[in-house]
Amino acid sequence: MRFVVAGILLFTSSLLAFAEKPGVGADRIIVYKHERKLILWSQGKVLRSYRVALGGDPVGPKTRQGDHRTPEGSYLLDSRNPHSLYYKAFHISYPNSNEIAAAKTSGVIPGGDIMLHGLPNDYAWGRRARTLPDWTNGCIAVTNQEMDEIWQLVRVGTPIEIKP
Repeated sequence: MRFVVAGILLFTSSLLAFAEKPGVGADRIIVYKHERKLILWSQGKVLRSYRVALGGDPVGPKTRQGDHRTPEGSYLLDSRNPHSLYYKAFHISYPNSNEIAAAKTSGVIPGGDIMLHGLPNDYAWGRRARTLPDWTNGCIAVTNQEMDEIWQLVRVGTPIEIKP
């Protein structure tokens, strides 16, 4: 009997540890800007879908710092910040070398610090922000509860494709 109980406890703790590991689940993210939708994919199947807020001027790709546009293209989630000013955040690897070159040719700074994040830590503003259609400076925002789910399902290095 002691071995059965020990086996059940070991199995249960293994499942809990597996479920708590960041990155167990999603292997790809696609954002559809026009639909304001973020989809987590796992092995070719939809895992989760979320409504998102984008930059304040969301039509078209990001071309310069301060344009309030969310980039379009293929990137990676290259780091995560559990202490973000916007609850929790994943950094998106924008700009890539082509975007840097295009900005240089145009004589502008391409911008950066594009994140997938939760709501602002200022709770009153955060409640209001969720009701606004597009309020970020070019980032992709979800609710804090949704960010907690994403945080558990996505790991650093996950590809993210942002489509028009």
